[in-house]
Order: sequence, then structure tokens, then C-alpha cells
Amino acid sequence: MKEQKGIFRHIDRKLVLLYLALVLMGWVNIYAAVFNNEHASIFDLSQSYGKQMLWIVTSLAIALMVILTDAKFFNAFAYPIYGGTILLLVIVLFTGKEIAGSRSWFQVGGFALQPAEFAKFATNLALAHFLSTLDFDSRKRKSQIIPLLILALPALLILLQNDTGSAIVYASLSLVLYRQGMPGSILLLGLAVVILSIMALMFNQFIVIAVIGILLAGFIFFIRRTLRNILTVIGIFIVASLFVLSVDYAFNNVLELHQKTRINVLLGKQIDLKGAGYNVNQSKIAIGSGGMWGKGFLKGTQTKFNFVPEQSTDFIFCTVGEEWGFVGALVVILLYLSLCVRIIFLAERQRSDFSRIYGYGVASILFFHFFVNVGMTIGLMPVIGIPLPFFSYGGSSLWGFTILLFIFIKQDSNRLQLV
Repeated sequence: MKEQKGIFRHIDRKLVLLYLALVLMGWVNIYAAVFNNEHASIFDLSQSYGKQMLWIVTSLAIALMVILTDAKFFNAFAYPIYGGTILLLVIVLFTGKEIAGSRSWFQVGGFALQPAEFAKFATNLALAHFLSTLDFDSRKRKSQIIPLLILALPALLILLQNDTGSAIVYASLSLVLYRQGMPGSILLLGLAVVILSIMALMFNQFIVIAVIGILLAGFIFFIRRTLRNILTVIGIFIVASLFVLSVDYAFNNVLELHQKTRINVLLGKQIDLKGAGYNVNQSKIAIGSGGMWGKGFLKGTQTKFNFVPEQSTDFIFCTVGEEWGFVGALVVILLYLSLCVRIIFLAERQRSDFSRIYGYGVASILFFHFFVNVGMTIGLMPVIGIPLPFFSYGGSSLWGFTILLFIFIKQDSNRLQLV
């Protein structure tokens, strides 16, 4: 009993309070988003908000189990946990139920579970375990390739399930690699890929190639003009040009029509308020109509009349903006930023490399979800269908994010026992 009291005494209360605040606010906003006069009780299990209550209760039980588990367990069994989730991702490809075009769900009675949500914390565990080993050296090719494979395997399997949004999340863990000493040139390369992709989609491919050529030609005048440097610049030009051509080819010949339309709408090249741009347009109307203080609880017209699709899941933030206004939306944003900053602060004080690395992974995943989800609702990010952590309706996501966060809370509570 005394040992258990010691465990809870070292729990970071600020993180737990931030978690509870987001979970409870999410529950209230799910209730507001899908409110039904015939089922007015928030505890009605026949409605989404009643089911979310069950997910919250079970999530709290899971959080307690994680806290009571030995902190060393997660490091020691990181690879088996990772392997188990990979196996589930393979099995669901063949036996899973298809929902919204994605075959990524196991149907269990009246509930559906999505293994991809659990693969996030499992991948973070495996990555932290590998990066914390004594033989890891960011300068070695092996130490650069293996972490990328750890991230790529679940991402590829999830991509095969036609769940592009969840697959992209794993790119956020590249920030963990950078924190551990991965060369900054890799991040610059990633940034260059994003910029070139956008330019290739926005402008004529040959104009983009010409601009690249002019910029690199100008760059030659600022470097030492040796044969090696000139050949390097020429090589960069060739690779960049081929990449631009491949993006243009993939866009026109690989992507489906609805995917191309979504990209064109996002880039402003096409207006489709009744098709691909409908969700975002209705979401922006809902958020904008909230003004400074909002229309009031259960008074959101856009949500009440179902103008916003997926309003309790991917677009839950528009309910906050409409009913609670700019002030309410700002409060939610500050809560998420406080959560991420607190995690990073705690990660930096860890005595264990595993705990520090895992903490950075938690912050990266949560911030990516928050940033992209909110960006989707206001039209700044593509609609890729990822939930708002602890806020959106859904058991799999709430369970997955709860485990992800509370493993770190457990690691942090154990730091005082490490020499």
C-alpha cells in the first residue's frame, strides 16, 4: 500500500489535469454536436455521447493499469508490443471491416476497434527503445536506416488499408530522430520535398524546373567553383527536376479524381463548395458564425442541422468555434499547447534516455494531430481524416492516446528512482 502511494505521489498532476480537461470538454462538445431532443440525457448509451462516456470510463481504467505497471516493462517489451501491433495491422487487411472506404477496423460486437490507433504508441516505444540502446550512433548508416524502417513498416501497412491520414502521422516522429542527433540536412531535404511538391502542383512543371535552374545557377556564384561543387549542383538540378516531373505524373495518372479535387481545392486552384470543398466550407461557416463568444451551448445552428459532416469526429473543433466562439476555441488551443509544452519540459528532465525519447515522440504525435485537425477545420490543411486527441468521438483513438500519454506519465513518475 505504501509503495502504491509513492507511485501516485510522483505522478505529474498538471499533465493528468490537462488530460482530464480535454477529455471532459471533448465529451461535452460531442454531446453538443449530435444532440438529440428525444435522447437528451448525456448518459444515454444509444447515442454517441453515451458511448463516449463508456470509452472515457474504460480509458481511465486503462490509465490506472498503466500507472500500476512497472515502468521497466515498457522498455523491456517494446519490440514484442510493436510486433504484436504490426501483426494486427496485417490481419485487419484481410479480415477487417471496411468503414468510410478504409479497411482498418475489427468489429467486436457493437463496437469497432482500429489497430492503427494503438500502433502509434507501440511504434513510439520501439523507436525509443532502439534510439536509447548503447550502440546507437546517428552518424552510422545502420542507425539512420533502422529507425526509418521502424516508422515505415506500420505506415505502409496503414496506407494499404486506405487510411492515408493515419499513415502520415508517423512522419511526425522524424522530429525525435532530429532530437537524437540525426543530421539537420535530412529535415532540410524533407522541407525541400514539400516545397517542390507544392510548386509542382501549383505551377507548370517546366516553369518550376526553369526556376530551380536559375536559382542553382545563381548559387554557383556564391560557392567555390571547383569541378566537384559544380557537378554537385548539376546533380541536385537533375534530381530536383526528375522529382518535379514525378509529382506531376503521379498527380495526373496515379491519384483518384476525388483526391486530385481535394488537392486543387486546398491549393485554391479549384472551387468546389458542393463537393470536395463542402466539409471545409461548412466548417469555416460554423466557426466564423461563432464570433467572439459563440452562440451558446446547444445553440449551434450549423451543427444542429447537420450541415457539417463528421462533426463529432474529424470536425469536432467546429462545434467549439460555433458554440463557444473565438474565446472557447482559444482556450482549447492553449490547453493543447500547454499539454505539448509540458510533455517536452518533462522529457528534458528525464534521467533515462528511453523516457526522454519516448516523451518527445508523445509530444510529436499529439502536436501533429492537433495542428492538422484544427488546420483542416479552418481550411489551412488538407482533409486527411485524423481525430483531435482526447476530444473526437471514438474509442480506439481515446484508448490509443490515453495509453500513449500515460506510459510517459509513468516513466516520468519513475525518474526519481533512477540513479
